[in-house]
Amino acid sequence: MKITRVEPIPLRVPFAAPFKISQGGPRETIDVLIVRVHTDEGIVGVGETQAWRRQGSAETLVNLVRTIGDDFEPLLLGRSPLDIAGALHLMDETLYGSLYAQAAVGDALYDVVGRALGVPVHALLGGECRDRVRVGALLSMKGTTEELLESAQRFYERGFRHFGLKIGNAPAVDHANVVALRRHFGEGIVLRVDANAALTYDAALSLLKKLEPYDIDVAEQPIAIWDLAGLAALARAITIPLMADESVSTDHSLLEVIRQRAATVVQTKIAKNGGIYRVLRLWHLASAAGMRIYPGNHPSTSVATAAVAHICAAWPLPLMEGVFAVGVSGALGTDIVTKPIVPENGEIPVPAGPGLGIELDMDRIARLRVDR
Repeated sequence: MKITRVEPIPLRVPFAAPFKISQGGPRETIDVLIVRVHTDEGIVGVGETQAWRRQGSAETLVNLVRTIGDDFEPLLLGRSPLDIAGALHLMDETLYGSLYAQAAVGDALYDVVGRALGVPVHALLGGECRDRVRVGALLSMKGTTEELLESAQRFYERGFRHFGLKIGNAPAVDHANVVALRRHFGEGIVLRVDANAALTYDAALSLLKKLEPYDIDVAEQPIAIWDLAGLAALARAITIPLMADESVSTDHSLLEVIRQRAATVVQTKIAKNGGIYRVLRLWHLASAAGMRIYPGNHPSTSVATAAVAHICAAWPLPLMEGVFAVGVSGALGTDIVTKPIVPENGEIPVPAGPGLGIELDMDRIARLRVDR
């Protein structure tokens, strides 16, 4: 079996409601790139990445499409899709650090191999240790605390018990939101906060000290991605555990977080970290260092959601209730597969079909394409 085509499909997917983090204004849409890897046996695999712009990533759809079409496709034509590690090494050797583009191609190769063998992707990663994955709900920034509580209550009624709250724009508002959530739900929820690297060291120290009495499970990336020394100092100055997200792209960056003891939790994402193959490498490193693992994603369709679900299924050790299903939990206004993944009582079922276990809805994709 040989690769005959690597097809990038650029999409613009609407959010169900404006999506706000600490950086930039409310986002109405997200740019998604789907990659289809075609083979001479008629098997086609699918992968997903996103052009998500924030501190640490400045991808655009145009750049991703050209990288895959101009640079990666010529490298892969005629190669066996079974050689996933070799293909990823070759792509990284050609364009070092192109993790967002590599993610969709690598995951599409896993999908091809699973389909060819008639097994789910998790069987290629070590087997099925769980068939359902408990996930967290992500609370994006709202105009008022009342709106935030209404959003959280809707998630709670759907079975979610783990909440990730976006912070980082206004410390007084952040504090008020945490207090309101804890008073409303009591000890019935696990509460985490995420500043997306927006705070200075002093601002982070001041805010997180004030949040200590409210049983915060972890504070995610409070300060800039380059300031690991500051993150390590902050970790020693507060009682709330810290999570590294934007600071971790490759295994080298995770090793530096570990060396400096800058965080005790790591969040991975399919696009940010280069897809299934490299995410799993990061999990093994983190586990060896005694870190907790938080499976994440940028807001994603069922394609990238399925990719993380398969990694979780194959992982034999405990996992945190990450927000890798944020897109299919209500953030996105539509999906692009025939049978979208839907959370059930705060859990994601691991797709059982061959490969990633999803099929693209080409009619929906046609309506969302931005290249036609």
